[in-house]
Amino acid sequence: VVVTHAGLAAFAASERERFGVSAGSRVLQFSSPSFDASVLELCMALTSGATLVVPEPGPLAGEPLAEVIAGRRVTHALIPPAALASVPAVELPDFACLIVGGDACSPELVEQWAPGRRMVNAYGPTESTVAVSMSSPLTAEGGVPPIGAPVLDTRAYVLDGSLRLVPPGVAGELYVAGAGLARGYLDRAALTAGRFVADPFAGAGERMYRTGDVVRWRADGQLEFVGRVDD
Repeated sequence: VVVTHAGLAAFAASERERFGVSAGSRVLQFSSPSFDASVLELCMALTSGATLVVPEPGPLAGEPLAEVIAGRRVTHALIPPAALASVPAVELPDFACLIVGGDACSPELVEQWAPGRRMVNAYGPTESTVAVSMSSPLTAEGGVPPIGAPVLDTRAYVLDGSLRLVPPGVAGELYVAGAGLARGYLDRAALTAGRFVADPFAGAGERMYRTGDVVRWRADGQLEFVGRVDD
């Protein structure tokens, strides 16, 4: 997937706004540099003047992950739900903001981890710059976590099979557009043409990406994941 730097500034600004990161924050480098989530961590820290906490090499889950968060006074971290589920319930007084992403987050994890800190669910396909939406702070009583509202310079459309907008509460396929959209798939013109299509809601030459995810708009203006079109 060929992603340019065009959407990076807006994405970094969204991080600072949604995650409450500042120069005094300490951001964990959890993700491998080969994974686009590492860009989220780098931008969160380096564009805010915050500290990037780089742990020792090796698997990071369970008690070792809790020890790194506590011992290195981590304030912000992106942790996939599978890894988060392995972390024991211990006191982490400095851990102010937890971002989850990469997979569906269960209400049980939110119930365990949201109290006492800001917890945000981030969503994004590889075909856009890291994340296309981020939730409002999650609460223990909120049920299924939403995948949030679009980040800056990003548009989200929920469409039916004829590419018509569907009303809030009605499920449809999610299409995304904006500055962070990838150019396409390297040397795969046919696949690019099938997934990156003309955006009928924007100006000439604008494109949107067909995610294959089925979502609905909630009453609070956030998106809720329903499933996949091929389920």
